Amino acid sequence: MPRPTTISIDLDALSLNAASTRKLAGNSRILASVKANAYGHGMIPCGQKLCEFVDGFAVAFCEEAVALRKAGIDLPILLLEGPFDRCDVDAIHEYGVMMTVHCHQQIDLLEQSGHPLTAPVWIKIDSGMHRLGFNPAEAPQIEKRLRELGAQSITLVSHYADGEHPHSALTQKQQQVWRSLKKSTPSQTSMANSAGVINDLDTAATWIRPGIMLYGAAHTAAETTVSFEPVMTFNSEVMALRKITAGESVGYGGRWRAARDSLIATIPVGYGDGYPRTAIDGTPVWLQGRRLPLAGRVSMDMITVDVTDLPNCQIGAPVELWGKHLAVNEVAEYAGTIGYELLTRMTGRAPMSFVP
Repeated sequence: MPRPTTISIDLDALSLNAASTRKLAGNSRILASVKANAYGHGMIPCGQKLCEFVDGFAVAFCEEAVALRKAGIDLPILLLEGPFDRCDVDAIHEYGVMMTVHCHQQIDLLEQSGHPLTAPVWIKIDSGMHRLGFNPAEAPQIEKRLRELGAQSITLVSHYADGEHPHSALTQKQQQVWRSLKKSTPSQTSMANSAGVINDLDTAATWIRPGIMLYGAAHTAAETTVSFEPVMTFNSEVMALRKITAGESVGYGGRWRAARDSLIATIPVGYGDGYPRTAIDGTPVWLQGRRLPLAGRVSMDMITVDVTDLPNCQIGAPVELWGKHLAVNEVAEYAGTIGYELLTRMTGRAPMSFVP
């Protein structure tokens, strides 16, 4: 009998989220982010499903783009980090991939390759995140150099550092920089990520770049007129039940100690599967229609849950670690991280299935 810990990916929910994103996109084209294995959801199945709803895809690096092309996906694909070396430049040319350039060394690579710039080129502008990109004042010079190398289509792209908070000083400063830049160039533009789309920050741009919202796990508090559903459900079952007396401890280090006679359920999932070891006592799981608290430190292969208030709990009862009933972002808060990390760091040990 197989271990009952599994991951289910709801492609209908992905479709719903993409359709909802389209409603918020206005006249902007949608470049769906499927980097990091579609945020842990399976890049190829999700990419194939999203082809019905989006105008292109964004990935982090060249190997991800090549995998999409080899899977038969022929929509535009953007390399967000651009080429790392000459082999990347060759692959970009071979597979017809759009690229971001964020530094002069990358443009040098393009020039040295001799390949014509047949695919659109995106110029990364540092509008205030200070991670990658050219100074906004350099934009005209960079555009000129790329056009001299044959680029016919150029898009200026930047990224919000605090888009979840549209009124923060950082967001307001970035918007000011971006508005000023847009006035000075006829090129296409792209600024809004998921938070930017949901908070209506520059959705009038040529392209928007939704990511986490497509998977139903955006962590912005903004209210929208459309709905988003979790795409991933992380499932398991109760494998054992144990009665302990008041004062006894559970798990490594004896971190959790029973304040009363208690019933403990053991569930076969742990940090070896991607469940966060940093989850504290009280982190909720969904078991037999109720939220019940983690009791004890997460092990590599197991967690323990206090089910004393569920006296009819049975071995084999289904457990949701996160998904339709329990938001991944809530579990992440208990673990001191964000939903992005939990979704993308699944180890591959729990089998993943796609429905329908």
